[in-house]
Amino acid sequence: MSLIFEVDEGIATVTINRPERLNAMGGPTYQALSEAWVRIRDDVDIRAAVITGAGERSFTAGADLKSFVGSPGDLSEFWMTQKDQLLNKGLEVHKPVVAAVNGYCMGGGVTLLLATDLRVAASHATFALSEVKRGLLPANGGTQRVLEQLPHPIAMEMLLLGEPINAETALRWGLINKVVPISDLLPTATDYARRLAALPPLAVQACKELAIRARDMDRPSGLRLEETMLRMLKFTDDAAEGIAAFTERRDPVWRGR
Repeated sequence: MSLIFEVDEGIATVTINRPERLNAMGGPTYQALSEAWVRIRDDVDIRAAVITGAGERSFTAGADLKSFVGSPGDLSEFWMTQKDQLLNKGLEVHKPVVAAVNGYCMGGGVTLLLATDLRVAASHATFALSEVKRGLLPANGGTQRVLEQLPHPIAMEMLLLGEPINAETALRWGLINKVVPISDLLPTATDYARRLAALPPLAVQACKELAIRARDMDRPSGLRLEETMLRMLKFTDDAAEGIAAFTERRDPVWRGR
């Protein structure tokens, strides 16, 4: 299988499983990823997700270029904008996603990374938007999100030069949250996911959606949407439970209702 999907205690772990190809993603892998993100989005029992790569050498080296370059396919597919949607291609997944970067994170790997929420990297991880060196560009949001998430000159350096950076540089630039030894990588990412899954899911998803939509909204519209969601949350069972648990000095039990 090119992708392994596991669920445990409300946490989905998605593992790109092509270590012999540095977890490069071909057509079948992208399709399996699309199906995984849809399940994470739609399964109410899943409250957080972790995405990683098999082995210790690579998160993902990005698209398997041999499968794509020189094979234009049917032009009609260009207008099938909702087909096989991905986390970084426009599929709206408001549950939090944690990336565990275990080595090479190149091209489409960085594009995928930019669509996650929290990011942990092994100390030997390497990052690059290297498509420009192949006569291509980082699609699936790569040219868009990098400028949202990094300072302009840093983003342009990654985008236009395509040269790799190490984990410490990625941490200094704010591309990732933590750098840890490889032995601590998945436990650290899973700990993030457990902490996220232990929070009231409706509030977590509302916060994530508002933060993402704020990038494309003017401030008055963003504030109005924020107020609307807050009003909805005030009348949920989880909000009542949060107040009751605080008053009674006990741990809350979230229902997602």
